[in-house]
Amino acid sequence: MVRLLRPFARAVTYTRWLHLFIAAVWPTVWILVVDSWVPASVGVLALVGLVPTMRTVEGVQAAGLLLGQRYGAQDAEIVPTPSATWADRGRTVVWLQCRLLLGCAVSFLTIHLPMLAVDLANTARGGPADPSTFVRVSGHHWWHMLLVPLPLLVLAAVVVAAGGLMTALARPLLGPSPAERLAALEARTDRLLERNRIAHELHDSIGHALTVAVVQAGAARTAGDPGFTDRALAAIEETGRAALEDLERVLGVLREPDKPVSSRPTLVDADRLLESARASGAKVDADVTGPLDTVPGPVSREGYRILQESLTNALRHAGAVPVRVGVRVAGGTLLLEVRNPLTEAVPGPGRGSGLRGIRERAALLGGRAWTGPDEGDWRVRVELPTG
Repeated sequence: MVRLLRPFARAVTYTRWLHLFIAAVWPTVWILVVDSWVPASVGVLALVGLVPTMRTVEGVQAAGLLLGQRYGAQDAEIVPTPSATWADRGRTVVWLQCRLLLGCAVSFLTIHLPMLAVDLANTARGGPADPSTFVRVSGHHWWHMLLVPLPLLVLAAVVVAAGGLMTALARPLLGPSPAERLAALEARTDRLLERNRIAHELHDSIGHALTVAVVQAGAARTAGDPGFTDRALAAIEETGRAALEDLERVLGVLREPDKPVSSRPTLVDADRLLESARASGAKVDADVTGPLDTVPGPVSREGYRILQESLTNALRHAGAVPVRVGVRVAGGTLLLEVRNPLTEAVPGPGRGSGLRGIRERAALLGGRAWTGPDEGDWRVRVELPTG
């Protein structure tokens, strides 16, 4: 019994009832103008359903009254948008006809079933029945009083069933089409990729700056040389400024995603990375060959971040050790290689967000990445296509 009464404790049951009742308002007014209101109503709705904005109007009503979803909610079952194709218009026409049919039926029963209950109560007491009720109650019998709850129970069942049926119809008729679902999925994927890219940007730039600062500060503290300390502080200041620029750019993307932001650094700016690593005490031997300025923008930007993360890992895990950097552009391929001596246990395959970031960046560009120990060194080798 409690389960049967549960729908009547939900607000959406009554908003669905209202949604059905609204559908019968204008046909009722139409009766005052045209006697044959059924053909006229069907014909008018068929024409109105072809108007693109009608799908938006019906979608807003259905989303709020049938599903109880907030307007503009993410992952909504019904997204009110104008009809973009003839298939959308056809679905809207079918929806309007179904709403008219069920709405008029429920509205009729909403009025006449309570009247029938009143008639049963009146005839049980010996009074007259209303002649306009669609079910005529004849005779005067005391047991009519026992039937009084029956029309009300039927009305409750009709309201719940009709509301559920309209809700089930709303999803395929007013919900997103396959093309709209695909477009929404692509938009969501783009947002997730952008968030992932921003996370990598923050990890690379801020992580590099903090690593350089820590290494420089530690070296200055133990060196006991005022000249070295001044150079270390200058390197920390320069690295901090670069990190603040990166942070401001990323925050600009988050605040105003549609506004163009300053360009990201590319491999043409790799000298800044190399000098920053050298200022940290590492001996960096760089071999750069090939025209870096001809590398496509996306590949050059991701290559810069891969090189930055590789140098950061070398400084973080090995300290101020000799680092060999190779950057070569030839034969439609960009080859990046960073090697440094192993000085302690290194993370195993797949561990560390930095190593995952290097592999993910390479995979997104259709390239390959190898990271791991090699002949006593820690080696990072990345191949990216440039053509």
